[in-house]
Amino acid sequence: MAGASTSIRLNPFKGCDGPEGTPVPWSPYGRMLAERPNFTLDPLFHAGCYYVQDSSAMFVGHLFRKYAESPFRVLDLCAAPGGKTTDLAASLREACGASFELTANEVMKARVSVLADNVGVWGDPNVKVTSADPAVIGRLMKGYYDVIVADVPCSGEGMFRKDPRAVAEWSPELPQICAARQRRILADVWPALKEGGLLIYSTCTYEDCENDSNLEWAARELGGDIIHPEDEFPQYGVRLTRCGSLLKAGEVPGEGQWAGALRKTSSAPSARCNISDLRPLESRLQLFDEKIPRVELDLQQALRYLHRDSLFLPDAPKGMLVVCYRQHPLGFAKNLGTRCNNLYPKSRRIQMDV
Repeated sequence: MAGASTSIRLNPFKGCDGPEGTPVPWSPYGRMLAERPNFTLDPLFHAGCYYVQDSSAMFVGHLFRKYAESPFRVLDLCAAPGGKTTDLAASLREACGASFELTANEVMKARVSVLADNVGVWGDPNVKVTSADPAVIGRLMKGYYDVIVADVPCSGEGMFRKDPRAVAEWSPELPQICAARQRRILADVWPALKEGGLLIYSTCTYEDCENDSNLEWAARELGGDIIHPEDEFPQYGVRLTRCGSLLKAGEVPGEGQWAGALRKTSSAPSARCNISDLRPLESRLQLFDEKIPRVELDLQQALRYLHRDSLFLPDAPKGMLVVCYRQHPLGFAKNLGTRCNNLYPKSRRIQMDV
């Protein structure tokens, strides 16, 4: 079996500036790379010009673009580290302008900080990051969401080629344990999806009990009509299953993924609620006022800035500056003349030597 692949998804609202590659068939901005570069040493990565995401994981975004209908209040339920969130944000921004609301939720406290950083770097102000249990969302946000994307924790068979931990943690009992957890997650969040709303359900495993059988369970027990998949990409190795599409590592360009969708048919009484009820985290988005002078850095200067080293910019105006690489803002600096105070966020600094 071939080794793990590398792919990225370009940010259309930052000019699609990034590494060249082969198009991903189901993603308008996905690119398969011939080899894996050192993304840490590319300032465009830190500027949010692209996101490193497995090409198979982009299939969820394809289903969203195919089946979602406006208006758009969207919940990405298990969102960390942020690949599907940023894909949804780009699709929503392109389809709706600013007329959408995307909640990126991650219940695991250890993972939500990474999600918040990645959402901040991507740069869409309509994305709010929360860290709420699915049961809390279901209780507080009744009938609120038009779309819920649930990329649920799973037994991880689709990641065996890429992640040795997935192999080490697997056991014959794990798929059934995960399937029960997934059903509980769906049942808990179900009240938050409006009647007629869309559920996109996905895993990175091949187990029927976690995939087709669980979507059939949701349709039968929670109330929904399964949207039966179309055979769109057989030439790229995508298989049809009873209720969804299966992408297997070694048969498709990327790793393993299963995804399917249904529309909710059960009633969903709405409550008077809004996103503030979930107590969103403070935004890590940096807004770059056009009135603040901008200064262009070369590659080495940009890497030193991202490392939070001091800069010397004798030709730049004194005071607050937006420092850029290839015209893409990286962050702020304060030019004192003899030196610049580096204001790049500590949580995002490059740790390796530059």
